[in-house]
Amino acid sequence: MARIAGVDLPRRKRVDIALTYIYGIGRTRAGEIIEGTQVPPSTKTDDLTEDEIRRIRDYIDEHYKVEGDLRQQVRLDIKRLKDLGCYRGLRHRRGLPARGQRTRTNARTKRGPRRAVVKKKR
Repeated sequence: MARIAGVDLPRRKRVDIALTYIYGIGRTRAGEIIEGTQVPPSTKTDDLTEDEIRRIRDYIDEHYKVEGDLRQQVRLDIKRLKDLGCYRGLRHRRGLPARGQRTRTNARTKRGPRRAVVKKKR
């Protein structure tokens, strides 16, 4: 099993798809990594040689920030926004969408499940 950036890549998947299991690598970056290391994209993860794994690992370390380092950077960026007190920071602090989405309806992912409104008894 190939282990890159602290993540065990799934077996029996194509390399370009398996790389997307690493936080910070999507389909586009996976394609760039495959091109940069000259690994055939149709190769299954099980069939990777030690040399190919080493080339992929070195390429990722040299060109991209992934996994723990990226998570830490994102967390610090959000903390900086909160400390500044800017609009985006306030939205993060209140747990609301920060990129202009409507909240009158359809903000369930950020706001959590609906809370029932209790009606008055007569």
